[in-house]
Amino acid sequence: MKALVYHGPRQVSVDDVPDARIEKPTDVLVRITATNICGSDLHMYEGRTDFEQGRIFGHENLGEVIEVGGGVDKIRVGDMVSAPFNVSCGHCRNCEHGLTNYCLTANEPDMAGGAYGFADMGGWAGGQAEYLRIPWGDFQCLRLPEDAKGKQNDYTMLSDILPTGWHAVEMSGLVPGETIVIYGGGPVGLMAALSASVKGAAKVMVVDRHPDRLKLAEQVGAIPIDDSKGSPVDQVMEQTGGRGADRGAECVGYQAHDPQGNEDNALTINNLIASVKFTGGIGTVGVFIPQDPGGPDELAQQGKARIDFGSFWFKGQQMGCGQAPVKRYNRHLRDLIAENKITPSWIVSHNLTLDQAPEAYQHFDARDDGWTKVVLNPSQPS
Repeated sequence: MKALVYHGPRQVSVDDVPDARIEKPTDVLVRITATNICGSDLHMYEGRTDFEQGRIFGHENLGEVIEVGGGVDKIRVGDMVSAPFNVSCGHCRNCEHGLTNYCLTANEPDMAGGAYGFADMGGWAGGQAEYLRIPWGDFQCLRLPEDAKGKQNDYTMLSDILPTGWHAVEMSGLVPGETIVIYGGGPVGLMAALSASVKGAAKVMVVDRHPDRLKLAEQVGAIPIDDSKGSPVDQVMEQTGGRGADRGAECVGYQAHDPQGNEDNALTINNLIASVKFTGGIGTVGVFIPQDPGGPDELAQQGKARIDFGSFWFKGQQMGCGQAPVKRYNRHLRDLIAENKITPSWIVSHNLTLDQAPEAYQHFDARDDGWTKVVLNPSQPS
C-alpha cells in the first residue's frame, strides 16, 4: 500500500510499504477515505520529537471497513467508521473509568496512552495511508450514519480536533453565559471556539495573528484578537471590562512564539493566567512533551517551562491539561453533525490526494495563508 513515511526533519514521501492487515481477532481493517494533517503532526515533521524514521504519520482517520477479525461482533464490512486518535483497549483500569486517553495497554509498560502515528504513543502505524489496522475494533470504531461519505469533511473531525477543542472548553469549566478566551486560532483553537459557542458562551475571543485563522474565528461569532497589534492580555481586559475572561483555553503548545518569532513554551500559559479572572479556569490541550531537544534553551529542552505559578496561585485559578479522551465525546458530537447542529468542515481549506501530502506539509508547516486545515483522501485518484 502507499503511505506517507517520515525520513527526517521536514522530509516525508509517499512510499510503498507492507499492507496493513488483520493481526488479532479483535482487529478491524479500514480503507482510509479521509485523513487529516494535524498541527501536532508538525512537531514530528519538524524533528522536534523522537518520532522514528520509517514510520507513518496520521492520527485523524476515517474510512470504510473492508475486513474484520473473528472476534469482532459489532462492526461489519462496509461500515463507515471514525477511529479516535487514542488507541485504547476498553478494559484496563483507566479505560473502564473513561480515561481512554491514558490506556494502560496500548503503550509500553511504563507509559500510558496510545495513538496512531505519534511519537512515544505505542508505535502504532498512522493512517495517512491507503489502509489502517484498528485494534480492539468493536470498542474503538465509531460507526457513522448513512450520510458519512457525503459529509466526510465533517465526520473526519471526530477523530481528534473536534473532541479536543470540546475537551479544552470542558476542562476550563465553562458554563452558559460566561466568557472564554482561546489562545491559538489553528484547527483545535477554532474547534474550541465552535464548542464554546455550542455550550452557550456569552463571548468567545480567539487570539492569533494569522488573518485567515482570525477570519474563520469571526465566522462562528468569536471576537478575533490579533496579538501582533498589541498585548493580547490588554485586549482581553478591554473586552471584559477589566475583569478578565471567566475561562481560557490553551490550543498552541510548546512551540509557542511571540509575533517577533521568539519561542517561549510558557508564553500562552502565562498570557492565559494574566487574561483569566480570579478563580477562573483554564483548559490546556496544546501539546507539551517531557523532552524537547530542539528547544531554545536548556530548560525548554528538558520539557520544563517558566510558568507564572505565583500569579496562578494568587488568583485561585484551576487548570486541566492533557490529551482528549475522544470516546467520551465523539458519539454525541457525531449526532450533532448528523442533525446539522454543527458543521466543523468550515475550517477545511484543502482536499488533496495522498500523493500531494508532502507538498501540503510544506505549506501547512510554513503557515502559508489559506492553509488552515488539510484533508487527505487516499482513495481519490491522483
